[in-house]
Amino acid sequence: MHRSLVCMDASGQARTPHVSDSVILHKVKRQPERLADPYRDLDVIDSRAPRFNQAVVGSLSALAVVTGWWWLLALLAVQLVVGLTLGRRFCLPCLAYFELLQPILGEGRLEDSRPPRFANMVGAGFLSAASLSFALGADLLGSVLGLLVAGLALLAAATGFCAGCEAFKLSHVLTGRRFVSCPLPPRPAAQSEPR
Repeated sequence: MHRSLVCMDASGQARTPHVSDSVILHKVKRQPERLADPYRDLDVIDSRAPRFNQAVVGSLSALAVVTGWWWLLALLAVQLVVGLTLGRRFCLPCLAYFELLQPILGEGRLEDSRPPRFANMVGAGFLSAASLSFALGADLLGSVLGLLVAGLALLAAATGFCAGCEAFKLSHVLTGRRFVSCPLPPRPAAQSEPR
């Protein structure tokens, strides 16, 4: 049996829906609710956002070294520093993920944002050193540093193993502190996983 959809207009009269109504309904239904606002809840991050950022940084770093476009390494370093200092709204890969991909994929598992932030600081340092090396004529050193960033970033994007994140956690152990992840918001009952 085929059921027809009935929409109500502003006066309360039933009317047949237009194609645009179904498109609007489809868009409303598809966008899952976020547990954390990506631009205000800075203690946590969707676990897929750093991996997307790492894929972008790794790919562009590799491209820069292969093509000799060392200025691209400098731009990546600047972009990481801008994102770290001014926030995710100014990080281009973050914007691409949170505004284009997350609405389609839904929010991934939330995680503590401190380890990926530290990894971005380390990446910015290495990318700055790589671009400075190229600028001073030490192309071999610049290539090695650029490829190191590319390799580690692509490894993290592909496998989820983030060397900078693990270094952050290890630094806690080495200084006698225990790494304790920040409290994550609880999942609503409807979205929680069965036990």
